[in-house]
Amino acid sequence: MNGISTMLLFVGLFLLGGVYSFVKQKQSKSLITLLSIGAGMCLLAGIVRLEVWN
Repeated sequence: MNGISTMLLFVGLFLLGGVYSFVKQKQSKSLITLLSIGAGMCLLAGIVRLEVWN
């Protein structure tokens, strides 16, 4: 696993934890949506950079 992929995966998981926390605290839907999109993008980029699918 290369370093950038690992970093992207960790950031994505960290953001998912933030989403979970904000949902439990009943924060605004726009903030939850923004964090969800950011987490999804980080996780997707990390997985694509792993080149597992090639």
